[in-house]
Amino acid sequence: MNVRPLLVCAFLVLAACGPRFIPGTQIVDTEDTRAILQMMENYRTAIEARDAKAIQQLVSKSFRDNAGTEDPADDLTYDTLPQALPPLFARLQSPRVDLEIRQVDVKRNGTATVIYYWNASFQAPGLLDRAQRESELEQMVLQKEDGQWRIVTGI
Repeated sequence: MNVRPLLVCAFLVLAACGPRFIPGTQIVDTEDTRAILQMMENYRTAIEARDAKAIQQLVSKSFRDNAGTEDPADDLTYDTLPQALPPLFARLQSPRVDLEIRQVDVKRNGTATVIYYWNASFQAPGLLDRAQRESELEQMVLQKEDGQWRIVTGI
């Protein structure tokens, strides 16, 4: 008996059961990952539009971010975002942001971690003489609240 055809059939069946990926990524295609990628796109467009209210809608009420420093004076929370973002956005001109989502890890406890590459350019007249560019690998932590993914930290 020739087992080769049986092995080929078994392989094809197993391959068909493997995870499906979102086209152009290595991110497993699920309802949650698609919702997270849409939330990340909303975040990107809100930054480019300098829309503080749109960003406020994307963050959790438990949001906290230390702004990458040890100084608590520049920490951001859900309550301080409405005061902190508008003056920051007022100083920026022509922000352009590209986010390359590298990994989305959805956990069973209703949280998710997003690893993404941030590539931004902007002008800040009066503060800086020329256009600025920033590129960095970042991590954002999300939490599902009332069926929506919200940012807990990492903006």
